[in-house]
Amino acid sequence: MKLEFQDILKSFGAGTEKRIVLDGITRSVDFPHVLALLGPSGGGKSTLLRLIAGLEHADTGRIVLDGVALPESEEALLRYRRSLGVVFQAFNLFPHMTALQNVVLPLTEVHGMEKREAYPRALEVLTRLGLADHAGKKPALLSGGQRQRVAIARALAAKPRLLLFDEPTSALDPEMTAEVLQLIAELKDSGTPMLLVTHEMGFARKIADQVAFLSEGKLLEVGAASEFFHQPQSLQASRFLEKVLAF
Repeated sequence: MKLEFQDILKSFGAGTEKRIVLDGITRSVDFPHVLALLGPSGGGKSTLLRLIAGLEHADTGRIVLDGVALPESEEALLRYRRSLGVVFQAFNLFPHMTALQNVVLPLTEVHGMEKREAYPRALEVLTRLGLADHAGKKPALLSGGQRQRVAIARALAAKPRLLLFDEPTSALDPEMTAEVLQLIAELKDSGTPMLLVTHEMGFARKIADQVAFLSEGKLLEVGAASEFFHQPQSLQASRFLEKVLAF
């Protein structure tokens, strides 16, 4: 998969309160399986992911995915969003629905599938992710790791062209974090490209093909993960890695 960023500028607020979050990003990156967006907090990673997902609009510039620019009209943008799977740090599950119903709902309401087709597909994905015995449980009866796996199942069920993860383990304890990271690692072999925002450096080093390093709204480095972790090219990336890998 190829991502191209062409003069991407994104700010929030206005006047004296205006804050530039992404500052004129122009780069391209090819990744066969996993692209990790890394960098210090507040550097613009989640905002860039939301732009790629079509959930935010850039002030200027455009994003091109596999040679096709992200659409601008709301109707076309809605179709584009339907082609992606997005998993956030908050699970965003409906508390009054079972795990199975949470996976079925977007299939029927967003993708227009018939229930007779949606339920078997949802159960198949839940089973694949080790949740078959929990399909009838509501989120309150699931662990944090199980809830995040349901969220991942929901994203996978629609067979997306790209999976996007925005800090999927930040709300989990260490044991549940390991559980979810293991699942994401296993998904690498599924054939669906993934874009991952994470502070788990060891995991990023293990799973990512390519790394994009953002700091203070600028995309300072794009390259192979092995090269980035072994010999970063920018001073900001070197200092970042020294700090996060110190212990």
